[in-house]
Amino acid sequence: MKFKRILKRWIVTAFVSTVLCVLVYASTQQILRQSANDPQIQMAEDAVNAISKGAEISSVIPVANIDIANSLSPFINIYNSNGDAIAGSGRLYGNLPVPPHGVFKHTKTNGENRLTWQPERGVRIASVILSYSGTNSGFVLAGRSLRETEERESQMLFFSGISLLILLVVSFGLIIGSEYFLREV
Repeated sequence: MKFKRILKRWIVTAFVSTVLCVLVYASTQQILRQSANDPQIQMAEDAVNAISKGAEISSVIPVANIDIANSLSPFINIYNSNGDAIAGSGRLYGNLPVPPHGVFKHTKTNGENRLTWQPERGVRIASVILSYSGTNSGFVLAGRSLRETEERESQMLFFSGISLLILLVVSFGLIIGSEYFLREV
């Protein structure tokens, strides 16, 4: 009978502990992922503003080509109104990669699109895409690798799991201790 009472109390405590650890992990993961877009937001907005005011496309693209499969450096790629790549610094195997056409359709409708783009297995890019207009219209994609962000997310998941395990063990010990303490009193 006593074991059932201990188990019932511990299950409630375990449930609450699990919910709290999941909430902390989910909140932290979202903060990490959303902040991974910060440099790209600035880069894309600056490029769109310059192009819309008549600047040459070549003037808003970084000079160095970035191998997006291996580099953590941010990059800018420019696409025409049909979604065809016309210029850029972000390259995959020497070519300008093109996101799925639906990405451009969504951006055209909403003016902006923030997404995780995976041009191939193992290459995940935090991307901000803005549409531009002026003498021509098209899209600016600013992106950078999510490799470090995802490493931090994995570390946070590990620490959340360890924290949950410690909470479960400690709470079980406290519940057993309180049962014996209350019996003695």
